[in-house]
Amino acid sequence: MDRRTAREEAFKYLFQLDINDDQTMNSEKMDPFMKKIVTGVNQHKEAIDQLIRKHLENWSFDRIALVEKTILRIAAYEITYEDDIPVGVSINEAVELAHTYGDEKSSKFINGVLSKIIF
Repeated sequence: MDRRTAREEAFKYLFQLDINDDQTMNSEKMDPFMKKIVTGVNQHKEAIDQLIRKHLENWSFDRIALVEKTILRIAAYEITYEDDIPVGVSINEAVELAHTYGDEKSSKFINGVLSKIIF
């Protein structure tokens, strides 16, 4: 599984985990990169959410749709905790996920928040 696919599968898994809080992680079947993202986002969720909150303008964290929130969490995790992933790649992948799973405004919103995080 390539990293883009693993990232997309991690997105789906984390999204589902937020909906069904009682899910347990079956890491035996997970791609190593997917597992790294899922585990990292879950371990650092509070810090990641605070980072996102800090960089929102005229927007409440609670108002962010779960699709965008999950995408932001993955990208913020990568930017903050994964030194081997270039920041531009994390942002680009997040924007691509937003194009696929969000609405017509999602990608601009994701790009705007992530741009504030990196500067």
